[in-house]
Amino acid sequence: MRILISADMEGATGVTWTDDVVPGTEQWQRFRRLFTGDVNAAVAGLHDAGASDVLVNEAHSSQRNLLLEDLDPRVRMLTGRHKPLSMMQGVDSGVDGVVFVGYHAGAGAEGVLSHTYLENQITGVWLDGVPASEGRLNAALAAEYGVPVLMVTGDDKTCDDARDYAPEAIGVAVKECVSRYAAICTPPQRTATALKLAAERAVARAGRVEPRRGPHRIEVEFDASHLAQATAVVPTVEQTGVRKVGFEAPDMTEAMKAFKVVTAIAAGAVQGIYG
Repeated sequence: MRILISADMEGATGVTWTDDVVPGTEQWQRFRRLFTGDVNAAVAGLHDAGASDVLVNEAHSSQRNLLLEDLDPRVRMLTGRHKPLSMMQGVDSGVDGVVFVGYHAGAGAEGVLSHTYLENQITGVWLDGVPASEGRLNAALAAEYGVPVLMVTGDDKTCDDARDYAPEAIGVAVKECVSRYAAICTPPQRTATALKLAAERAVARAGRVEPRRGPHRIEVEFDASHLAQATAVVPTVEQTGVRKVGFEAPDMTEAMKAFKVVTAIAAGAVQGIYG
């Protein structure tokens, strides 16, 4: 049994604000350990329940945050940026399920450090007309490869979101959202136990299912008009409003590739404190 873990950081145990997740800060160094601990707890549960191979795909920012030297020695870790499937690299390798560790709510939604790809320039993303977090986008990509989402961890708002896009997945809330930069946090000793037990239960649903392929439409709303103008130069991307663009793709893989291009151009078009 082979399992993929897509590991983001904003939803990790204890994380509540910018410095906790920005590479190079003192707080980031601290929370790398807690982030690695969350992944290890999930890995322990997966292996105890029969997983024979676990691939951990680093999915946060530089995608070089987990401490390899502290990871469970039974895993393999995919680290570094510029992966074709980004946060979901490895979902096309024949895995039997995927676990989302450290995830967060989407842009425009309530949740600790809520965003979708860009930290603050995107105010909303819609997949086929439905507000889309990174979790929803990645779950749709997993479905295209016949891979079920087994478990989702993050704050309580993340788990609420997951109940809509992956209703059979087990949710583990490691903190309770108070605001975008505040949460009631559970200590790592307790979250580790909760994550391990949930992962053990989640394995029962592992097993490839019928792939769901088909066309998709993604719409992106920015906080400034020039970002919509900049991204609308991409072929197939049309500006649909002052701050909004949209595009269609024949499948989710192509949709996510186009979405990556749109977000990369938008990030490059940001000008200092005026955005």
